[in-house]
Amino acid sequence: MAGDLRKMVDGLQEWSGSAYLFVESSMDKVILPSLYQDPQWKLKIFRVLKLALAGFTGSPDGAQILKIHCSDPQLIVQLKFCGQEPCSRFLQSYRERALRDALQYSLGTALGLAQHLPLRLELRVGSQRLDLMLEEEERCLLCIHQAKPDRLRDEEIGELEDAFRSLTCDPGGPGSSPPAPQAPAPETPAPKAPAPETPQPACAQYFEFQGQRFANRPLTLEDRQKFARSVGRNWRTVGRALNCRALREHDLESLAYDYDRDGLYEQAFQLLHRFKLAEGRRATLQRLVEALDQSGLTSLAEDLLGLPGQRKDQEREAEQD
Repeated sequence: MAGDLRKMVDGLQEWSGSAYLFVESSMDKVILPSLYQDPQWKLKIFRVLKLALAGFTGSPDGAQILKIHCSDPQLIVQLKFCGQEPCSRFLQSYRERALRDALQYSLGTALGLAQHLPLRLELRVGSQRLDLMLEEEERCLLCIHQAKPDRLRDEEIGELEDAFRSLTCDPGGPGSSPPAPQAPAPETPAPKAPAPETPQPACAQYFEFQGQRFANRPLTLEDRQKFARSVGRNWRTVGRALNCRALREHDLESLAYDYDRDGLYEQAFQLLHRFKLAEGRRATLQRLVEALDQSGLTSLAEDLLGLPGQRKDQEREAEQD
């Protein structure tokens, strides 16, 4: 009877868990623990972490920062997850490297670098390294849930939270809610994870290509996979043609470096993944098709649209002649 009652009580309790996020710069001249201990940079670094966690858990309090430890060369962020769904979203973004990409972009900008800040991330619960079991999400969730937070929020983190709110609150007063992670103050762009409630500029419902009309829509996973399989070494040319502020020349170089060992497919796939993170609903089929056409890859645009391979047929006939 007592055991049944305990299960009922546990079932009514809020799902929570704890983990440690290790963040390390792989750029020799940038030592994150040293910068974090400098009052000039502490709030900026905290703000980037706070916005990234809010953006990738779907809630400002989905993952709370309890303490940030400085252990050269790493910052160790102790996290408390409030809810299984926010934790699951966090794990997905971590597994797909979206969290790392967003932190690289935002930390690089916040620190005034001319490029992304290359980072190494690691996720741990006690002695268990979750990076080794990321494909087993249920197992990761169980590990995090079993590791209950062993501390309250650190006093220093409380002061940083207050300073963060003073920067992000609306003129309406203390009760105002902070803006979505995608709308930071001008000095520090937010992580590139568009919040669902953030209105996006309307895109055309239809577009024309080769005299035919097609429905415009956001890019799908299948689009990205088909693009990555076929574009080869031309992915950087397409990246420039996409005209996206998150895909400047140094961004393309960073992608090439980060995914060099993974090959051309992964570099191309991550190009469109970053495009989608940066542009949200504006990362559309029309923009990709126009970029491919502009890059001289019309046949790939035709494949994405399901058109007969007119150009390929013409080239094949010319070769036979």
